[in-house]
Amino acid sequence: MDIRFLGGAGEVGRSAILVDDRLLLDYGTKTATPPQFPVDSVDPEAVVVSHGHLDHAGSVPSLLSGDRRPPIHWTPPTRELTLTLARDTLKLHGVSGSGATGGSRRRSRRGGTYDCPFTEEEVRRVTQVSETHGYREPFEAAGYEVTFYDAGHIPGSTHVLVDDGETRLLYTADYHTDDHRGSDAPASRTDRHGEPIRGQRLVAGTTARPDADVVITESTYSDVDHEPRETVEEQFAESVKTTLWEGGTVVVPAFAIGRTQEMLLICAAHDIPCYVDGMGTDVTKMLLRHPEFVRDADALQRAKSHARFVTGRDGQRKRIAEQNAAIVTTSGMLSGGPAMTYVPEIRDRPVNKITMTGYQVEGTPGRELLDTGSAEIDGRVMPVAAQVESYDFSAHADRDGLRAFLASYRETPVLVNHGDRCGDFADELVAEGYDATAPDLGETVSI
Repeated sequence: MDIRFLGGAGEVGRSAILVDDRLLLDYGTKTATPPQFPVDSVDPEAVVVSHGHLDHAGSVPSLLSGDRRPPIHWTPPTRELTLTLARDTLKLHGVSGSGATGGSRRRSRRGGTYDCPFTEEEVRRVTQVSETHGYREPFEAAGYEVTFYDAGHIPGSTHVLVDDGETRLLYTADYHTDDHRGSDAPASRTDRHGEPIRGQRLVAGTTARPDADVVITESTYSDVDHEPRETVEEQFAESVKTTLWEGGTVVVPAFAIGRTQEMLLICAAHDIPCYVDGMGTDVTKMLLRHPEFVRDADALQRAKSHARFVTGRDGQRKRIAEQNAAIVTTSGMLSGGPAMTYVPEIRDRPVNKITMTGYQVEGTPGRELLDTGSAEIDGRVMPVAAQVESYDFSAHADRDGLRAFLASYRETPVLVNHGDRCGDFADELVAEGYDATAPDLGETVSI
C-alpha cells in the first residue's frame, strides 16, 4: 500500500491523502491569503471525507471538474456540512456557475478561481455522486473495504479504516477523547441519566480502537494539556454571568460547525440568555435532523429553544448589541460574518466582553485582537476597550488524549500529520518506543 501526503503534512490545513493513486482520503483547503489547496493534481477512483471542516473537505467539489465523477463517501452530516461550506465559499468569492467572478481574479487550474477552486456546477454535482454511510457499516470504495468509526470531534466525524485484504490503514483524521481527570462533575455537567459529561456536550469522545497495520494520526495539540472541560466551562459561565449582571453585552465568536452548538448547550445548561447568529443557525437546525450523530439530541433541541435565532438584518443586530445577553456568532476568528457588526457596536464600553472560544490562527483579526487589543474589522483598525478573553473549548485531543488513543497501537507503525510540530511529536513517540515518522508534503510512504 502506497500512501501519499498531498496536504496536512507538517501543517494544519488542506488535508489530503492518496492511497495507491486510487482512493483519496479528504481534500481540504488551508485558510490563508490566498487560500492553499492540496499539492499536485489527482484523479481518484473514489473519495472518502472524514468530516465537514474546511481543512478536510473544503476543496472536495473541485474533484468533479470536467468529466470526472468519482463517488464521494461520507456520513450524512459530513455531506450536508461540506455542501454548506462550499456554498458559503462560492458566496464569499463571488464565483458563478461558469467560474467567472465580479472582479478580475485569474481562473484556477481546478475550475473556479485561485481563491475558490470550484464552481456552482461542481457543487451541484456533489449531490449526484454522494454515498452516505453510518458508523461501523463497511462499504466498498475503489476496491477497498472501508469502515467509519466515530471520531468524537464534531457530529459525523470519522476515523477511516481502509482494508485492501492485506493491509489495514487507520486514518484517524481529527479526534477528541473524553477527559477523565476530573472527580465529581457538577450538576450542570451531567446528562439526562445523571452520568457525568467529561468532554464536549455535543458529541462524546472517541472510544473506537479498530485493529490496524499502520496508523495516520493527527497531532494538532501534541504539546498542549487542555484544562478539564468542566473547569473551562465553569470559568466561561461565571465570566459571562458577571458581565451580564454588570449590565454588559458578551459577544461569543464561534465556529459555525460544532463550536456554535457547544456554546448553545453551555448557555442553556447555565441559564445564560443568548442569541445565535450566522451560519451556525442553519448548522444547528441541520444537526437536529441527524439526532443519532450527537450525544443528546433532546439537550440540543432544548438549547435551540433557549436561544433566540437572529434573522440577519444589520438593524436588528445593532439593537441586539445593546441588550443584556450573550451573542454566539460567526466567525470564530473575526474574519467575517455577523461578528463584523457586533464587535464594532460593543467595542467602546469596558463593561462589555468578547470571549474567544477557539484557536486563533496567526494573521487573523481574532489573533490580532488577543495580541494587541485592536483588530482590523472590515478594513478599519479598531481599538477595543471591551474586555477580551480566550477559552479553550478545543474539539481535538490534547497531549494526553493523543497518547491515550495511540496506546492501543504501540506495536503499529505511526505516521504523524495535521500539526505544526509533526516531526517533534514523532520523535517523542520514538523515544517512548513507537515506530513513528512524520512524512513530508508530497512524500509517498510504502507499507
